[in-house]
Order: sequence, then C-alpha cells, then structure tokens
Amino acid sequence: MPSFDIVSKIDGQTLDNAINNAKKEILNRYDFQGSKSTVELDKKTNEITIVTEDDMRLKAIQDSIISRMVKQQLDPKALDMGKEQYASGNMIRKEIKIKEGIDKEAAKKIVKKIKDSGLKVQASIMDDQVRVQAKKIDDLQAVIALCRNEDFGQPLQYINMRN
Repeated sequence: MPSFDIVSKIDGQTLDNAINNAKKEILNRYDFQGSKSTVELDKKTNEITIVTEDDMRLKAIQDSIISRMVKQQLDPKALDMGKEQYASGNMIRKEIKIKEGIDKEAAKKIVKKIKDSGLKVQASIMDDQVRVQAKKIDDLQAVIALCRNEDFGQPLQYINMRN
C-alpha cells in the first residue's frame, strides 16, 4: 500500500550556516560597533540565544537571522520566539527554540484536515510525524497539495514516499 510521512525537521548544518552568516552580518554593521551582542546556537538543545544591549539591536538580530534562514531555504516558522529576559546589567537575553517534529495539536489538525477532504486515505499519528496511506499514489499527491495550501504553524516536509 503506497504511503508517505509528514514531518517537521530542520537541517542542522544549514541552520548553523544561517546563524554564522547572521553573526558575520551583525559584526560588520555600523550600528553594532562597540556592542557586546552575541548570538549562540546550541545544537544539542536546538536553541538560539541572543544577548544584546537594547530592543532595537535585538530586533535587528532577529531580522538578520530570519533573512539568513530564508536565503538558506529554511522556513522561519520553525522558530519559536520566546520572551525577552533582562540579564545582568543593562543586557537583554532572548532564547529562540527551534521546533523539531510535529506537536500533538498540529498533528491532530493535519489528520482532521485530511479526513475532512474526503480523499480515500488513512492518516495516523506516529510520535512526532503523520503517516498517510492510500491505494493510489494520486490520492497521496492530492494530500500533499492539500497540506501545502494550509498553514499548520510549522514547516512540513513530505518524506519516505513508498509504493
């Protein structure tokens, strides 16, 4: 029975490249000269930590990260913007989590959308992914088109297409 999986993953190396390019851009900007701003990517916890002096610089760093992600063909919807916290002195710290895997709520929305479409497919939630099965590949391709047109709050990839 033909099937495929709907997942939400980000390539770690591409994300690392995007963050490094954003760091270089920030270091070379005139308005960041003499700044103590830092951007760190923790690959184990999938978190970006930004520490800077004021809100204007924080916004500029976030915009730089997002623009670099777009240039590297990464979807910025994968970023979960946290709240700013005041660190020591007059510094502002912000932690941005990178979403990996489809959370339960989004998976339920995806399965409901597929079932409401009336296509002859079976969708099931498996941990942090959704598996879709059908008798015809054309139905699977219709599901992919349906999911691409809908916004589920995080980027989706379609992998493991099997006959």
